Amino acid sequence: MPALIAKSPPMLSFTLVADRWTRPFWDAAAEHRLVAARCADCGRFRMPPTPFCPDCRSQALQWVTLTGLGTIYSYTVVMRALVPGAEDCIPYVPAIIALEGAEGARLISNVVDAPIDRLHIGDPVQVVWHDYPDGLSVPRFALSPKVMT
Repeated sequence: MPALIAKSPPMLSFTLVADRWTRPFWDAAAEHRLVAARCADCGRFRMPPTPFCPDCRSQALQWVTLTGLGTIYSYTVVMRALVPGAEDCIPYVPAIIALEGAEGARLISNVVDAPIDRLHIGDPVQVVWHDYPDGLSVPRFALSPKVMT
């Protein structure tokens, strides 16, 4: 039996609604840059960006461009289409990615183009960009080439 390969999740019901706290993330994504929000006062990273720093309550943010590398912190494998029309996207792998260069920050995304049976918590990953016809660019993550060999 051939290995199951992680696919991109369906975009059937996704509508991007950005606000002043998330717009810089999506603007950078459109340029294929992965960024994370850091408190300009105490330095704590926070993803997703929130109006107040959970440590010092500051609203001041800096956006830091990251390497695009990370590790799988957690994941699950979706084997059934949850909405009609999503059958071609199965299996897909929602994942929490710990971001390199942004200590403590994690991004909810997906692992793509990887054999399901090769995925493990702690595996190194790198960002890959999925561009959609409406201009939206979404960061996904692929296993590092070292893991694939």
